[in-house]
Amino acid sequence: MSNLVNFLKQSDIFYQFTPTQLELVANLCQEVGFDINQMIFQENSSSKELYVIVQGEVDILINRGTTGTLGKSETVVARLRRGQSFGEVALVDEGLRSASARAVQKDTRLLVIPRDKIVMLCETYPQLGYRLMYNLAADLAMKIRNTDLRIREQLLYKPAEGK
Repeated sequence: MSNLVNFLKQSDIFYQFTPTQLELVANLCQEVGFDINQMIFQENSSSKELYVIVQGEVDILINRGTTGTLGKSETVVARLRRGQSFGEVALVDEGLRSASARAVQKDTRLLVIPRDKIVMLCETYPQLGYRLMYNLAADLAMKIRNTDLRIREQLLYKPAEGK
């Protein structure tokens, strides 16, 4: 368990957690392995878990087509690495996922944290809940800023089509 606590301590979403808080979170985690190109979850599926990458890389993909199935119309919008988290919006609402996630490397390992258990932990330990939600907000703000910069780059620097 101490290896898991040390790993969680290095993950941004658990920044400034106390050793006791990290231990509480570690007790909720289940480690799951994925092979190269294996789907972790699909766009428009229900969201009930938070994921933290222990080993490997994960692509976040969106489907530009209208069929809702991945294939030639998929676009990688982010590549995440060790210590990064995804699926965090599931902590706020249980709506449908806005993107898919796929393992990029062989032997990708993830920590899976069920929404209901982490929410219960946050309600039981308000300081832990505050710190987690603060870190979550900071992480989402950074992702929004990066997306904004990418959109601006596309709009401002991409030559106009048809000219």
